[in-house]
Amino acid sequence: MKVAVFSTHKFEKDFLLRAAKGKHELILLEPQLSLTTAGLAEACNAVCIFVNDDGSKDVLKKISAIGIRYLVLRSAGFNHVDIKAAYELGMRAARVPEYSPYAVAEHTIALMLALNRKLVLAHNRIRDLNFSLNGLTGFDMHGKTAGIIGTGKIGRIVAEILHGFGCRIMAYDIMPDNDWASKYGVVYTGIDNLCSQSDIITLHAPLTEQTRYIINRDRIAKMKKGVMMINTSRGALVNTKDVIASLKSGQIGYLGLDVYEEERGLFFEDHSSDILQDDIIARLMTFSNVLITSHQAFLTDTALYNIAETTITNLDCFENKTACKNELKP
Repeated sequence: MKVAVFSTHKFEKDFLLRAAKGKHELILLEPQLSLTTAGLAEACNAVCIFVNDDGSKDVLKKISAIGIRYLVLRSAGFNHVDIKAAYELGMRAARVPEYSPYAVAEHTIALMLALNRKLVLAHNRIRDLNFSLNGLTGFDMHGKTAGIIGTGKIGRIVAEILHGFGCRIMAYDIMPDNDWASKYGVVYTGIDNLCSQSDIITLHAPLTEQTRYIINRDRIAKMKKGVMMINTSRGALVNTKDVIASLKSGQIGYLGLDVYEEERGLFFEDHSSDILQDDIIARLMTFSNVLITSHQAFLTDTALYNIAETTITNLDCFENKTACKNELKP
């Protein structure tokens, strides 16, 4: 099968080619899939996309018109794809539902620790030969209350790591796992109660119409003053403008982001020679108590291997016209 692989990055090329083992002809393309770039998939049978590619109805219509019948996602999330439109166009679509929940969970903890112990500031000081400890005071994680919003595989692993630190764990999920919770002393509660009691709040929910801006001005007002908030899930779970106002007031004391609601066209790309056009993220970057990484929580060799292998398996199923356990349907 001939496959147009959009948004191909240097870090994943070898993994994809090794997984394909010559079974499929991968056309590795750097541009993101959009109405403008859809024509690059001409003469291909399938399109392979990443998290910031455009899978809207109009784009799907355009790639369908040039003969694309299969859509494979190199991601677990699929909120950037109109699955209903794909189905109506006769296209089969599949995702990578699991690649390494440990990768994202461990990055979440890394953000917490780096913010708490002010590791970036300390590192920069040492490079300037400033060995002063003033302004570097952190807090013991042990004994603090951590609130986990979303207890899927990633959220549960984060909770288990924090349990090992000696944190008190509260959780919110529309489908609570009580057997798991009892094993780790996790208390399920309402989201507002979680926000009011937690010293650390970390987001691990999918992006849906119900979870969009689940963190907003009203909910932040219910939080403890100086709360730490981490988001390694989906950018639009958080209303960024409300978060900026709360950073200015001191209501949010620490913020760690691996995702951003307007990251398309920004994250995964080198803009070091450009003038930054996004005023919101520019404002976030002025706060010393904010740590931003560019959607790299998944980025481990284990995760890249699993993403590539599952992507090729999905293509194999489509080519052989067999059932695909990772297939997306409306």
